[in-house]
Amino acid sequence: MKTKKRFWEWKNQAEVGSERVLELYGTIAETSWFDDDVTPKMFHDELFAGKGPVTVWLNSPGGDCIAASQIYTMLMDYQDDVTIKIDGIAASAASVIAMAGTKVLMAPTALMMIHNPMTMAYGNQADMEKAIEMLDEVKESIMNAYEIKTSLSRAKLSHLMDSETWMNANKAIELGFADDILKDSKKDAADIPAYAFSGKETETRLMNKLTAHYKPKEKGMTPAQAAAIPAVKEIPAQAGKTYDELMTRLNLIKP
Repeated sequence: MKTKKRFWEWKNQAEVGSERVLELYGTIAETSWFDDDVTPKMFHDELFAGKGPVTVWLNSPGGDCIAASQIYTMLMDYQDDVTIKIDGIAASAASVIAMAGTKVLMAPTALMMIHNPMTMAYGNQADMEKAIEMLDEVKESIMNAYEIKTSLSRAKLSHLMDSETWMNANKAIELGFADDILKDSKKDAADIPAYAFSGKETETRLMNKLTAHYKPKEKGMTPAQAAAIPAVKEIPAQAGKTYDELMTRLNLIKP
């Protein structure tokens, strides 16, 4: 007996509360013919089996644009936040599904591709013209989803689709198709590198060190007052610079 494919798994609630994780991996189809097909019916049953924020890991070459539209609408209609994480590719119809994310994140190595819809047609001239009209309307419907997410003009989106545009994570973010790059939490928790520094902190340390190292000659100070200051090193005479002159120069290089 063939086991039904499942698209989700519950993560440790101590880690993420009630968040669910779904994996949308495979070709998008109205009817499942192969093990890796994703159908609207199967996805609907899994998506609405629970509540709370959901993360959808997406890796798909695309497929049926009507089936993709159904899944897109399900995610848009879902009452809680939907985070789309593209770890491989979101191409063709799969890019439409990605547009339903409250937040869309891409792995640094992931890709997104958009292009014009395609179909197969058979018949006479009138049949071909009807097919062209149908494709024009399908393209307009796809651009609706892209426009909502990216706020790009329809002329710009049409040009990108005409050109079959491939986008790495940075380009997708630049154009508005994605929001950010997936981060490595292990690196985020790492120690601050040795070369990282605070400009203000460095400046304060330098000034304190100079003040402690070189004895300032205060104006109007009596010999007795000068003698009361703890002995510190004087600026070498051969340097030809007084404390006040040194401080003036340092102030000039402050940001």
